[in-house]
Amino acid sequence: MAHISGTDRSQTLLFPEVIDDYVGPDNPVRFIDAFVDGLDLTAAGFARVAPEKTGRPGYAPGDLLKLYIYGYLNRVRSSRRLEAECHRNVEVIWLLRTLKPDFKTIADFRADNRKAFRAVFRQFVVLCRKLDLFGRELLGVDGTRIKAVNNKDRNYTKNALEKFIKAVDERLDEYLERLDEDDATEAGTGGSRTKNLAEKTRRCAQSAIATTRCWPISSAAAMTKYR
Repeated sequence: MAHISGTDRSQTLLFPEVIDDYVGPDNPVRFIDAFVDGLDLTAAGFARVAPEKTGRPGYAPGDLLKLYIYGYLNRVRSSRRLEAECHRNVEVIWLLRTLKPDFKTIADFRADNRKAFRAVFRQFVVLCRKLDLFGRELLGVDGTRIKAVNNKDRNYTKNALEKFIKAVDERLDEYLERLDEDDATEAGTGGSRTKNLAEKTRRCAQSAIATTRCWPISSAAAMTKYR
């Protein structure tokens, strides 16, 4: 009985005609996309929002911000790993519309917009809580006292709201520090180990073929020796 076989890599397949078909209507990347598109990035403090009239075109800050928010939600902190996601992750390919920025561009964007990052990430976390995307709700009210029955964990006074935002800021600062540490570590170790991967794969395949060809001869010689 044969094993379960995969599809031949060279076989033509009928994939969906548009990449949008790969991302479901409830996929979180659609929320990230809508959130960033609704921001005023200039008011938030991001640099190079308006493209330069001359010189080589650069990546739009909104696209790189979407990539970082995706990494925040999915615990992908390294700039090199974010670069890899742009090539292999269907959700990221959809989110960035097939753009593939390199790791240095990704890291420089964060370094150039660190203050703006903090404000936008705070707004994102608060909005997620408000829309119950994190499993809890955030509700801000005025000073009116209304008698009601409600779980204390599901409502916020002004002081509680301020404490929550302060805690969010602290966690964001810690997260940005981890991003810097991961990038620094990768820079010290040479980063990705996939340099010249195609050549290494070819040499590995040739070595495997050579070993296979030599194996029967070696086996025969060993059997002759111990007869």
